[in-house]
Amino acid sequence: MPPRFLFTLTPLLFTPLAHAIDCDNATDQTTMNQCAAQQYKAADKELNALYQQITLRLKDSPDAKKLLIGAQRSWIAFRDAECKFSASGVAGGSVYPLIYSDCITKLTKARVGAFRTYLKCQDGDLSCPVPGA
Repeated sequence: MPPRFLFTLTPLLFTPLAHAIDCDNATDQTTMNQCAAQQYKAADKELNALYQQITLRLKDSPDAKKLLIGAQRSWIAFRDAECKFSASGVAGGSVYPLIYSDCITKLTKARVGAFRTYLKCQDGDLSCPVPGA
């Protein structure tokens, strides 16, 4: 390959670095939307990790595990519907993704809090559906 051709490809190596999103200084709607989506993705990742921990603790309780799965599916449906409603005032606008993402992030973080509480249950606590570690 001619060195000239390799030289022209060099800028492509740094493209991802040039397009890193600076959420602390976001000033345009597109960047704010992307940052909101990233925040949701992080919250959802944490939620999924906690969900996996809970399902592991419920491995000996198939009925409880089935109830958790149903509850989580219902919760996701509620979260999505609630946030669609919450953001409906700006539907079709450029700010819609930001408002929707902020809503699902807040509700997801609240669910993370509930899951953390479940994971702190002590053995013998009859008010807690998740056995202690």
